[in-house]
Amino acid sequence: MKVIKRDGSAVDYMPEKIENAIIKANNEVMEEDQVSTTQIKNIIRYIESLGKSRILVEDIQDIIEMRLMSIGKYALAKKYITYRYTRELVRKSNTTDLAIRQLLENDTGTWDPDRSGRTREVTRQREYLAGITSTDITRRMLLPEDVVAAHDAGLIHFHDADHFAQNALHNSGLIDLADMLENGTVINGRKTSSPEGIREAFDLASRIIAAVSASQYGALTVTLARLSPYVGKTRQSSLERYLKEGMDPSTAERLAREDTEKRARLSVKSFLFGMNALGSVSGRRCDLTVCMYPSEAGDDSSDLVFLIGVFLDALVREGVPEGFRAVYVLEESNALEGSPLWDLTLKAAGCTALRGIPEYISEKVMKRMKVNALGVGDCYPPTGDGAFLTPDRTFGRGNISGAAVRDPKRGKYYGRFDQGMVDVAERGHIE
Repeated sequence: MKVIKRDGSAVDYMPEKIENAIIKANNEVMEEDQVSTTQIKNIIRYIESLGKSRILVEDIQDIIEMRLMSIGKYALAKKYITYRYTRELVRKSNTTDLAIRQLLENDTGTWDPDRSGRTREVTRQREYLAGITSTDITRRMLLPEDVVAAHDAGLIHFHDADHFAQNALHNSGLIDLADMLENGTVINGRKTSSPEGIREAFDLASRIIAAVSASQYGALTVTLARLSPYVGKTRQSSLERYLKEGMDPSTAERLAREDTEKRARLSVKSFLFGMNALGSVSGRRCDLTVCMYPSEAGDDSSDLVFLIGVFLDALVREGVPEGFRAVYVLEESNALEGSPLWDLTLKAAGCTALRGIPEYISEKVMKRMKVNALGVGDCYPPTGDGAFLTPDRTFGRGNISGAAVRDPKRGKYYGRFDQGMVDVAERGHIE
């Protein structure tokens, strides 16, 4: 026989636990109100005689109370009821002690000391402690009892309980860097200006990622197509400077290309270093996905193709920051041997073989699966946790997000997932 506990888990039936509970209550009443060992055994035999394969712990306690009263042991039954009620209050008033002790002593291996040392360890502990507290508040105060019971029984899975009490946070997101870089954004109360070149663009992107990461607990995504325009800006700025110095156009163009490549490589290297440093300083890694989609830049994708190549080279040379992912989109221009960007795909495959990233998605398949309200199939990056937002259904309602770069003919996929997502289980368990 299995006993179903209050958290929905099933444990083996152990008659000695019933005996011990009655004995504890027995020791707190007068001798004439006590039950004998034989009477305790009779109660246990009655429970076993019911022949149930599964029984709730609350049903066992109800049976004990009724059997005690049936033999005239009302004082003992009252003591047992009081003991049971007291235990229920303790459970409801503080459900965190065991979890906190296990965390501090690392009984469950929740965290592992790493090369970042004691600072990282303490910061992680602080974050997990906040998560335990949030889960306790969420279960006892924020969610209806039937939702908690369904979650415990495995009928549903309520996500994000360890952050749900902090309702200022949200889950994974896809950052619209184009709007933030071109038109400015606000970080720590200060308005940013549009970058003048690739180095400034990557620096600002790092700051935006850090700010967004601090206000959410899931992963996030950026796409290199929103940074590639600053490759051209850097090249043009360098070209104008060399021409102003009196160089001939061909030499000026060559030096401008060399300067741009050097700055791009240094910018990407600094960006990857910053993602590593962000995790070391904050105590929590920055779960970031970078999307590499050559056609996302439109007809003139040369700067984006260049930037993707630089990024892949940097991942091979510098390594992959903790929590970092990349997604490479396969399309007609790069998926087949002999296609214009086949060499770029070979470079991506080499990076995957060595570093385990990027992962790959198919433009052809996605355009077939993700059709917007105009009947047009779209391909776009996933959110940080790998989910693809539903195609935008806001056509005809204007620019409701207020994005300065809004294109009314294209779907809007930038956004975030809010808290409290629920998976509905099939056949009583999570698929």
